[in-house]
Amino acid sequence: MSNDVRASELQTYLDRLLAVGEFKDYGPNGLQVEGTAVVRRLASAVTASRAAIDAAVEAGADALIVHHGLFWRGQDGRLTGWLAERVRRLMAHGIHLFAYHLPLDAHAEFGNNAQLGLRLGWRADARFGEQDLGFIGDAGAIGDAAAVARHVAQALGREPLLLPGDGRAVRRVAWCSGGAQGYFEAAIAAGADLFLTGEVSEPQAHLARETGVAFLACGHHATERYGAPALAAHVAERFGLEHRFIDIDNPA
Repeated sequence: MSNDVRASELQTYLDRLLAVGEFKDYGPNGLQVEGTAVVRRLASAVTASRAAIDAAVEAGADALIVHHGLFWRGQDGRLTGWLAERVRRLMAHGIHLFAYHLPLDAHAEFGNNAQLGLRLGWRADARFGEQDLGFIGDAGAIGDAAAVARHVAQALGREPLLLPGDGRAVRRVAWCSGGAQGYFEAAIAAGADLFLTGEVSEPQAHLARETGVAFLACGHHATERYGAPALAAHVAERFGLEHRFIDIDNPA
């Protein structure tokens, strides 16, 4: 038997827990679409895609917590096409949409980077990069970059793209989930022997060759599958709600 919680109470708790006011972000964090007054069932997903929304409807969810919401800086503000269809589905079924982007990446316990580190057996002892989003710590006795890549593939269920650097033993590993390839130089400056993120762009291949620091691109979705369900599970336990994680596969 689940409890009834007002959506405004959930919003206040989530906003404070994730310290949303401390971040400069690419879109609004918090409640993005308002649904019915009370929440009994929570769903979580990485992205507020139509497939995730439809699965939340099927699960009878009153609220959906995601990392990637619907509204972004520089976006055309008109509700047309695919965006209108997603909003229409949420509103037709009275589902609240809560989206937390950079605050969810950064959170020390429920964030994407903290949860990714748990699955890889890495514990951060420092932060780096813009807004301290990057995590860095000791790699343990894994070996060189190729050994780390095998370890990551087993943990995440996906083969990463490896830029091996100079083949050094990996003692310090840095990571930042999603599209954080631009943090590579900051990771190098922070003393990393290997940097892990979701995506890779053309410049990182040259930097890996020239600096000797290895680079692992493991998939945007694959590195950000863990924050939203961890956060939602915590909220569900605190408020006595039901929770279901909706994992919509994404090769990107």
